[in-house]
Amino acid sequence: MTERIVYIPRTDGKVGVIEKSVSFQWFSGFAVSQKQKCIQSLHESAKKVGIFPLLEISSKSMKKEGVELSAFNLSFKTSNGLHLTVETAFQGSKVFELGGPYTDLYTKSSIEAKKDERLKKSGKLKRFRFFNEDFFLQPRTFFYDWIYINTLRKNETLYKKVLNYMAFTDIEFNPLKSINCQAYSVALFVSLVKNNLLEKAIKNKDSFLEIVKQEYERKDCTLSHLNTLL
Repeated sequence: MTERIVYIPRTDGKVGVIEKSVSFQWFSGFAVSQKQKCIQSLHESAKKVGIFPLLEISSKSMKKEGVELSAFNLSFKTSNGLHLTVETAFQGSKVFELGGPYTDLYTKSSIEAKKDERLKKSGKLKRFRFFNEDFFLQPRTFFYDWIYINTLRKNETLYKKVLNYMAFTDIEFNPLKSINCQAYSVALFVSLVKNNLLEKAIKNKDSFLEIVKQEYERKDCTLSHLNTLL
């Protein structure tokens, strides 16, 4: 048995995400079929405690919309004609002590952008710079959530589909090893929509931070606690 987090949007008048840890049977192996067995097991366990329906947000998802919502696939076009995925936008906007942002990554595939050697050899990450606008490292998931939520807002078909789910998962995400989670970003998006605050939130980054401030304070406390377990 192992555990993964199920992300449930808050819809009670407060913007945020309820993170529920669920135990389930793990199936070892790197094949997609094995990952999908894990997803099915996780979702069945979540259903037993009343969390249903669920959508896996990753390239391993058994549902088309789950695959399309992967940060590697979810994309948008800029005003100057560039076609970026959430992943290429995130990686290409990183500013390090010794270089960046490496905006040529905007034109690469998601996997090429993520594996670019410069991201590992340029020193400490200092901030993000996206089309002449700076985003700092605190709150820790802000820039990723900002890019993801703005991109999803532009995709009307997927926008409508995510509203049909109670919760979201990402089978590969481990909070002890990573910070940003696409399933969390989707859950936060749904919370904003159902609390009638999405349009106000995406107006600009300051408005977004003001609306999500309390959620990020909660989340950063949780992440700090998890870091003590490493």
